[in-house]
Parts: sequence; structure tokens; C-alpha cells
Amino acid sequence: MNAKQTLRTDIVIVGGGMAGLSLACAFGGAGLDCVVIDREDPATAVGAAFDGRVSALAHATCQMFKGLGIWSHISEAQPILDIRVSDGDSLLFLHYDHRDLGDEPFGHMVENRVTRLALLARVAELPTVRLLAPAGVMEVRRDAVRSEVHLADGSVISAPLCVGADGRNSPLRQSAGIKCAAWSYHQVGIVCTVHHELPHGGVAQERFLPAGPFAILPMTGNRSSLVWTERADFAPAMMALDEAAFTAEMASRFGDYLGSLEVVGPRWSYPLALHLAERYTDRRLALVGDAAHGIHPIAGQGLNLGLRDVAALAEVIVDTARLGLDIGDAVPLERYQRWRRFDALLLAAVTDSLNRLFSNDIEPVRLVRDLGLAAVNRMGPLKKVFMSHARGTVGQLPKLLQGQSL
Repeated sequence: MNAKQTLRTDIVIVGGGMAGLSLACAFGGAGLDCVVIDREDPATAVGAAFDGRVSALAHATCQMFKGLGIWSHISEAQPILDIRVSDGDSLLFLHYDHRDLGDEPFGHMVENRVTRLALLARVAELPTVRLLAPAGVMEVRRDAVRSEVHLADGSVISAPLCVGADGRNSPLRQSAGIKCAAWSYHQVGIVCTVHHELPHGGVAQERFLPAGPFAILPMTGNRSSLVWTERADFAPAMMALDEAAFTAEMASRFGDYLGSLEVVGPRWSYPLALHLAERYTDRRLALVGDAAHGIHPIAGQGLNLGLRDVAALAEVIVDTARLGLDIGDAVPLERYQRWRRFDALLLAAVTDSLNRLFSNDIEPVRLVRDLGLAAVNRMGPLKKVFMSHARGTVGQLPKLLQGQSL
């Protein structure tokens, strides 16, 4: 666009990550005009090398991606067929087999770059979606009638509704004066990809160690993604190790059940913290994904939680538009907030409690944990409830997560 030009649309989404682009696919597929603004040039995604980032897409999320026409662009994905949860080297464990619930896997592991390319490909197919990237947001003005997003080049995007999908440090959330409850876990997540000698069989492992969970997540080929939780005061020393020493430390936690191990690709780390926005909406503004919440990765549900926001907001806004009502009005936005905030609070509380329960090596507590895992493993009906949670199929699901169209 030329400087000082004003573009009018139905919805403007600030943030072109997985949540923002997924929401654009939902709105565009329903025929609503949508503009997505992102700082990253989409051209950088084409031909990008694997950077080690991988996400677990729950079964319900995969259903949504299929319904929105995104999944057909996913070039490779590894089904998660079984999940095994254990407490250190205890012989007692919890085992989930996808066949106990049917033929579909618990979800799929997909490289983030693959997902991003798929989202960009689908957005390019939708005539009512426009992606402005790279583009910088200078200011967002909201009044009783419209939201106006002012870009660095002087152009303006005007819409009845603005969506903040701009990450955990969301400038839109901050500009709206929405406070966050937040605290640090004093833990660091170390992430890397490992090539192993033997096939993983589609089994995801989560081992609880004194410093925190150690997750081994199956990827395509003889590869697995590690999400290794370590104490914040110890993690920098681990990251500073040379390749041989790091591999030895990793292997001592990984075990030898998949044969010899080799770290492939980069390793990176990030501090683990929880944040929950006190509300998800403001005047003509809705927050989704990390802009609204961030939880401990102990259950691998952070991205899926954000995409549940996407599915719910899309359904509320599309229903409102079809009735000919104002999509940026407080009534539909309040409906969205009621639908999503309790779910996020509940999952945040569960993951926080699990991390506190398992991230220690107190013998009496460990005994209770081990007996609890073994008991759940033997209680078929209760175990199926937990398995359904892993698939993302529990609760009041939006249509998209049920595989239905809007």
C-alpha cells in the first residue's frame, strides 16, 4: 500500500504466527475479509533450514487443520501412537495406547517450519485474506466504532475488530491496559533434536526427573524432539557444553532404549514461566494464543490451547457476522471470553500443579506419585478420560475442533 492509504476490512489480525495465520484461514474460509500484519517476511520461510522447533498438534487441532484446508499442505508429520509417562527410573508407569480410543493417533509432531509453510500456502489460496509482511505496527487506536492499526509506512488498516495474536509480550495487550498474572518457574526448557539408532514406533515418552520433565517426542524418521526441563541456575552450564559433553549429559537422561544417539540441528533454550491475562477482550479487541496465556510445557498443550482460542473466536465472530450484527461489539467478545478463559485457567492450574508435584526427589512424595501413575494405568475409564485430554477432545469444543465447518 502507499503511505497514508487507509484499507478497510472486516478483521485485522496483528501477529502472523501459528495462531494468527490459523485464525486468518478460519475467517477467510468463511468469507470474511481479513488482514494479517506480521514483522517477519514470509519469504524467509521458503527454503529455511530446520531450526529445531517442533510442535505437538493434538488430534482435535489436526481435525481443525483438515477442515480449514491447511493439513493438505503439511509435507510431513509423525503420528503419536502411544504415550508413556514414568517417574525417573521407577518400574511403575502410565501407558496410553491410541487403539483404546479408536484408529486415530493422539496427534502429530510437525516441525514449526513445515506448519508455517502450510499456513502461508493456505492463506495464499484465500482471496479474502491479505498478508502484510514484513510490516511494523506503530500504533493501534480503538473507539466505539472501529479499530485502526497504523503501520510504520504511514498506512492505516481500519476494521470493526482487531485481534492480538502478537505473542507473550503482546504490545496490544499492554496498550489496552490488560494486566497479567505471571511468575517464573525458575526452570529452563532445553530443546534439541536427536537422531537415534532404533525406530521409536511413534511412542512419546515423558520422564519426570528431579529438575523437571524430560520429554522425548517422536519425529519423522529415526528422530525425536527433546524438551528437557532443567533448573535455571544449572541450564546455562549445560548449554555451554561442547557437543560431546552435551550429548553425554543428554544420553544419561534419555537412556539406551533407542540405541546410539546424536544431536542434530541447533540446541536452544528458553525460560519457563506462566502468564494469564486478566481478561481476553477490550473495546473492539480480542486476544488469542500467547497474547492471552502461557503455561508450563509439561503436557505439551501450549500451542493447542492457543488454537482452541482460534477455533472459539472464529465460531463466535462468524456466527455474529451471519446474523448481520456488529462483530466487534462487546456481546460476542464477552461470549468468546467466557468460553475460553476458564479452560485456560484450568489447564494452567493443572500443569502448574503437575510440575510442582513431580519436580522434586522427596522419597515419600515420589512413592505416592508412582503409586498414582500405576493406579491410573489400571483404571480403564479414568485412563480414557486422560487420554481424551491428550487428544484435545474434552470439554465444550468449537465446531472446528470437532472436524465440522463453520
